Amino acid sequence: MNKLSHFDEAGEARMVDVSAKAATRREAEASAFVVLSKEVLAALPKNPKGNPLEIARFAGIQAAKRTSDLIPMCHPLPLTFIDVITEITSDGIAIRSKAATTGPTGVEMEALTAASIAALTIYDMCKALDKSIVIREVRLERKTGGKSGDYHAVAR
Repeated sequence: MNKLSHFDEAGEARMVDVSAKAATRREAEASAFVVLSKEVLAALPKNPKGNPLEIARFAGIQAAKRTSDLIPMCHPLPLTFIDVITEITSDGIAIRSKAATTGPTGVEMEALTAASIAALTIYDMCKALDKSIVIREVRLERKTGGKSGDYHAVAR
């Protein structure tokens, strides 16, 4: 295992200097799952706040663009693409995000932030009906580009 890159020799947290790294195409996909009761799933189309899935999609896209404002050691990146897809399943909402950039560092955190905030937005939109909503399985699904190479998560 490599050393943790966000710590210097003295163990102090630091932002990694990526200025010497080449700008290359980098992509990442992340996912999350929001467990909803049958009653909440049935009520989704009638939500008085609007369509929770579409609002969650917009929230995830907006959050990805603000990742460096939320996570202290993340670099601000010029995203070339971000999307969030939601899918209703029998027991909740599956969320998948995809982010891309051409830059000196990866977009894993942007993809993870998009999926996480989309999940939190679904919670916010549905909490009046059920406080026991669970967000689970936020994870990186894949990433390409960069010094560390490609990564693909093991199927669940």
